Amino acid sequence: MPSLRTLLAILALAWTGIAAAESVEQVNINTADAETIAQVLNGVGLKKAEAIVRYRETHGRFDSPSDLTRVKGIGPSIVEKNEAKIVVSGSPGKSPIEKPPAASE
Repeated sequence: MPSLRTLLAILALAWTGIAAAESVEQVNINTADAETIAQVLNGVGLKKAEAIVRYRETHGRFDSPSDLTRVKGIGPSIVEKNEAKIVVSGSPGKSPIEKPPAASE
């Protein structure tokens, strides 16, 4: 018959497994590469993930998950089902290109 200590150890391991299964993998859409975005977000394949990266490089960082709807092929339903996985904090993506101020002579 298993001891109380063994049963408690088994319960602790089972609880750890349940907690790990409930954690959500996240991706920072301002810094991640296309492969990572495609791997983490449901309904986003490599082509859409590449479009996200291209948009970010052209237009600058995303300020909220809903900004993804500006990318062709990403609709509100994709954003909604992935909202817990989308992070927009951290290092910003490339800033939008601005014209330098005119030099005065």
